[in-house]
Amino acid sequence: MRGALARLARAWPEDLRGRALLVVIGCLVCQMGLGYGYVFGPLARDLLDEFGWSRAQYSAARIPQLGLMAAASPLLGVLTLRLGARPILVVSSVLLGLAFAGVATITSLWQLYALYMLQGLAVTGLGDISVGQVVSRWATRSRGLALGVVYVGSNLGGWLLTRVGPWVADHASWRAAFAGLGLGGTLLMLPCAALLVRDPPPGRAPAEQGPGPLAPGPGADLDLRAALRTRSFWILGGTLFSFFFYFVGMIEHLVLFLTDEGMPRASAAANLSNAILLGVASKVGFGWLADRIPPRAAILLDYGLLSLSSLLLLALPDARLLIPFVLCYGIATAARDVVTPLMIVECFGVRHLAPIYGAIMLALLPGGGLGPLFAAAVHDRTGSYHGAFLTFAAMNALAFAALFGLRREAGRGAAAR
Repeated sequence: MRGALARLARAWPEDLRGRALLVVIGCLVCQMGLGYGYVFGPLARDLLDEFGWSRAQYSAARIPQLGLMAAASPLLGVLTLRLGARPILVVSSVLLGLAFAGVATITSLWQLYALYMLQGLAVTGLGDISVGQVVSRWATRSRGLALGVVYVGSNLGGWLLTRVGPWVADHASWRAAFAGLGLGGTLLMLPCAALLVRDPPPGRAPAEQGPGPLAPGPGADLDLRAALRTRSFWILGGTLFSFFFYFVGMIEHLVLFLTDEGMPRASAAANLSNAILLGVASKVGFGWLADRIPPRAAILLDYGLLSLSSLLLLALPDARLLIPFVLCYGIATAARDVVTPLMIVECFGVRHLAPIYGAIMLALLPGGGLGPLFAAAVHDRTGSYHGAFLTFAAMNALAFAALFGLRREAGRGAAAR
């Protein structure tokens, strides 16, 4: 056993040891906060039955939430660059616990909307922008693996919460589920954010160590203003719109769709939970792979699987295709977290990753807001999700085709100067 651990330690990359490893662990735990967004789908029927809301009313809560998240993302990128990740993660951990516990006290729809917004703001602070910036600066040669390991947190959190939440709701109440998860999350994440996360000292910045395999030299890095003038920025923004349209739509409606087709809620929630859990292997695997193949090949592979999942969705609830759908959907949606920041670094350099990523995340509002609302409206009007699922498949195919237009803009910008 000791020999196996020693071999594992020797195999672990040098640039992810010591303080860098503690930062990775702290960021991984903070990323578990993103898993809270998965809970609202499995607990949707409890709230709909108690309050009598329509599915469209419930899904529309995502719109002000995602609007705030999208608006906050560019500002968060700037603040991360100036203040560092730790204070943002600390504040966000507290806000998430307050927001989620607050849902346990709601009596009307507007209160749900308000707490959705607060939860969204907290998740933005715990999310890919702040964490991606600090981890990308600690890791150089193993940046893909580091991001993959850290982003596993959202999948571990989502897998755990989509099982614990419905279980508590079935044995106690949905209010107890929200209150318990809110308090427990803050108690777990806050110490890790405060004690483990640090920005690297100036001498350890990747730009001063020499560029990693994906990053151009520091002189070639583009800032946000320069990135806005490139086609790659708008391709990444457009494909993120399509991704969130599909991804958030399915988080909101997959369990409802499967229970409409006669599947027990525990089984339907387990399928969503399993898809989320697949992200653990997907993110680490894609991170490892992305350190060894061109980033554009990695993002094309990811969106190819995403497109395949939406085609399989059209054949559900065929039991023979449910497992292939869960596999493709779980792997592809999780890997997106890894390949997107790596592709941003490939296109624009690492120095201004946070502000550029924050600006691209503006796509979260129209994509993530309209996706679940569109699916709910189609169901409310037709009694079926088929039209929405067909739209998902078409948009994913267009996004996959658009990614062939990505290129390394940083080098082109340097040449122009």
